[in-house]
Amino acid sequence: MEKLTALLTETKIPVGKTAKSIFDWLNANATFIFNAISNLLDGLINGILAALEYPHPLVFTALAVALTWALQRRWQTCLLIALGFLFVLNQGYWEETLQSLTLVLSACVVCMAIGLPIGIAAAHRPRLYAWMRPVLDLMQTLPTFVYLIPAIVFFGIGMVPGLIATVIFVLPAPIRLTHLGISSTPQALVEAATAFGATPRQLLWKVELPSALPQIMAGLNQTIMLSLSMVVIAALVGASGLGVPVVRALNSVNTALGFESGFIIVVVAIMLDRMMRVRGRDD
Repeated sequence: MEKLTALLTETKIPVGKTAKSIFDWLNANATFIFNAISNLLDGLINGILAALEYPHPLVFTALAVALTWALQRRWQTCLLIALGFLFVLNQGYWEETLQSLTLVLSACVVCMAIGLPIGIAAAHRPRLYAWMRPVLDLMQTLPTFVYLIPAIVFFGIGMVPGLIATVIFVLPAPIRLTHLGISSTPQALVEAATAFGATPRQLLWKVELPSALPQIMAGLNQTIMLSLSMVVIAALVGASGLGVPVVRALNSVNTALGFESGFIIVVVAIMLDRMMRVRGRDD
């Protein structure tokens, strides 16, 4: 037994060395690809941030309340949104909140743009989803700090590596829920549409997507919540937002700053959840 144990410990599978070799090769030969991705994401981030910062805070609050009313049709939710943004403004975290919202919205754009088509394809091809499932499990269970390292290597410091890390962590949610929604389309509806001569494209747009809309919206809600949970992690790689004061409080053991900034994150999470909740109109 001791010889077998020695053999197992001495013959180490080169997982780390292999990963390092792959990252080094990519960094040396695919820099132009990473630069293009970085420029694209940087433009997306700057555009969203500029749009959020343009209106006056009170005008922004009024627009958020109007959007909440359009989505939920409940004055209680609208009041919550108004009080929440006014509280953020009162505490002096308006700029940080907009920066975090920029990260969340950017992650939503990227994740839904990638997750929806992949989820639809996986629902139509069970073998593809069987192959993807362990990859999605790995993306959700791998510690965040592990893929922060290659994000820094490939994209440097700033909002872009924070967005990349957020997308890797969040992307499985819209893929899984889109797959669930499309796969759960009642077979009777599919057969009826097929019997009336619907093409595959018409079947997708007029039957499957409307039927899967609650699950897709739940995927969007999960994308928002999971993205917001990454603001502190993203701050470790230079991303701006509400995670910065939390990290600063942790480094200086500042209880007041840590509780204050952490409570703002909770308030923003509650507001976004109530605004985008699928069953909000029925509560």
